[in-house]
Amino acid sequence: METAKLPEVPMDAPVGRMVELERTFLAKALPPGLARCRSIGIVDLYVPREGHPVLRLRKRGDRYEITKKAPLRQEDCSRQEELTIPLSPPEFAALAASPGRRLEKIRYFYSWQGKTLEVDVFQGPLAGLVLVDAEFSTTAARDAFAMPPFCLAEVTQETAFAGGMLCGKRYADLHAPLARHGYRPLSI
Repeated sequence: METAKLPEVPMDAPVGRMVELERTFLAKALPPGLARCRSIGIVDLYVPREGHPVLRLRKRGDRYEITKKAPLRQEDCSRQEELTIPLSPPEFAALAASPGRRLEKIRYFYSWQGKTLEVDVFQGPLAGLVLVDAEFSTTAARDAFAMPPFCLAEVTQETAFAGGMLCGKRYADLHAPLARHGYRPLSI
């Protein structure tokens, strides 16, 4: 009797539980030279379809994973617990067939004042939206970080801009929160 061979899972993918310290900003303008920065296409599928999903299925280039990400304290979205499991392409394909809400973006890795920022330029129905994420290793570094001049407003604590709430939406669905900040659509 032959035993089934387990699928290969990329071993260099992040595995396990971690605490992510981050701040998120609406872009006011595209940072200078962004188009020349390293970038990667990302497709996220959030499940379940209802409410504010915290379970994310992600294709990032040729890497696949499933992540559960939620604030450690409901009132502070700048400190998230994240549990990530790498997937094989067949596992990703099987899970991607689940009903969920989807979003697509191109993530640019932009160097600014010695820090690598993630500039997410949304595609498809959310085209025009650009968010900038900064991640930190300590709460002191997070709290001391000054908003870059190409950013319009910090939206870390605004659930309207969380990935689980953006998925499945159109740019027009964000009219009220974007108008509150005077945001104008951007594209690269």
